This record gives sequence, C-alpha cells and structure tokens, in this order.
Amino acid sequence: MDISTSLPSLPCESLSSDVTILEGHTSEVITCAWSPEGSLLASGSGDSSARIWTIVDGPSSSGMQKGPLNVLILNNFKGKTNEECKDVTILDWNGEGTLLATGSYDGQARIWSRDGELRSTLNKHKGPIFSLKWNKKCDFLLSGSVDKTAIVWDVKTGEWKQQFDFHSATILDVDWRNNLSFATGSEDNMIYVCKIGENRPIRTFSGHQGEINAIKWDPTGSLLASCSDDSTAKVIDAISFRTT
Repeated sequence: MDISTSLPSLPCESLSSDVTILEGHTSEVITCAWSPEGSLLASGSGDSSARIWTIVDGPSSSGMQKGPLNVLILNNFKGKTNEECKDVTILDWNGEGTLLATGSYDGQARIWSRDGELRSTLNKHKGPIFSLKWNKKCDFLLSGSVDKTAIVWDVKTGEWKQQFDFHSATILDVDWRNNLSFATGSEDNMIYVCKIGENRPIRTFSGHQGEINAIKWDPTGSLLASCSDDSTAKVIDAISFRTT
C-alpha cells in the first residue's frame, strides 16, 4: 500500500483579531515559555533582555494586548556598562511558577522572581548557555553550555553544586530524568546520563551520526528520545539499552 506524504491544500491565515501581538523587544526574540498556570509568558531576546507578559483571557479587537500593557522587563545588563553578548538564549519556569531562570550568551544564568526581581546570578560557564532546566523539586537548576560542560546549581545557595565535563563539544540540550539524574546531548553526537554525586556518566549512548539537537525523557524516566542532524529521531530504552 502506498502512503502519500503530500499535504492537502490548506488556506493560509493572516494575522487578525484572533492574534495578540506583544511588542517591545528591540531585537530578535529567541525563546519563549509559559508559566505553569498559563497566565504569564516569558520571552528572551537578542536585545539583552527577557520580558514577563501578563496575558489576559481572550484577544482584543485590535489584535494588540488589552491595555494597559502589563509587562516586566528583565535586563541582563542592569547596573553594568558592558551590554554586549548578553542575548537571552534560553529560559525556563520552575514547576511552581514562582521563579524564572534565564541563560544568556555571556555564559551566566540568572534567576528572577515572577515580579521581575533578580534573585541570583549564576556565574561559572566559560561560554554561552544554550540549555537550561529546573528539576521537579525546584531545588536544582541544570545548564548546558558552549564550554562543553553541564552544571547543576543549588538554587537555595546560588552556588554551583557539580560540573560535568564529559563532552568534547557544545552541549545543545539537557533534560532531567528525576530530581538527581539527567541526560545531556551534544554536538559531539554523544548522549550522557549523569547523576549528582557521580564523577562518571552512569549511561553513555553513541548511536547518532550527527549533532544531537534535543533530548527528552518520557514521564517514567525509562525512555529517552533524541533527535539529530543525522536526519533521525531515536527512542532509547535506558534500562535495557535498546534503541528504536
């Protein structure tokens, strides 16, 4: 049986009153993330800022956010003279929706309250941060960087707890398996499963033939999905080491 891969002709819809446009950034918007309860939307930009937008129910008739616009501006360069290389590259809300973590091109991660207060600046990476994830318990933050390392941060103290330097190229994505272990994917085509307190990977996967762009654990923590520049997505059984 032949399976057609062509798409049916669909109408192309233009922006209308059903679309709320959030304006204010002065450069490209790189990343965005909803808070867990859905009332706040965070965005990160090449203008060295993140913004927290309060989203009201339903679009306005003009297609713009119902006014007055409620937005908090989180400036990476506040109080500093050098504003270069601080593009916000990644952001992630904690599970409670009380804290927003941002990663930027200057290699620093920052933690903000939902009210826009800078709670802590996490500074150890030697290159841009491209991945950033909270664990479910919200006590640790995990970051992956161009400097080929992943770092687990203790959110309560604002200090780094452990740095993992197993990769030989940029770490493009990280994902928690549970509150203590996680996976990292890299431009070196490798996936490592690591655990806080361990000095060596507890699992190593090398099946991809290209850069690994994204990784994601299933809810049980037994299956790990990955996608790569090698034109494949894979599902790894992390218990039996089988790949599909």
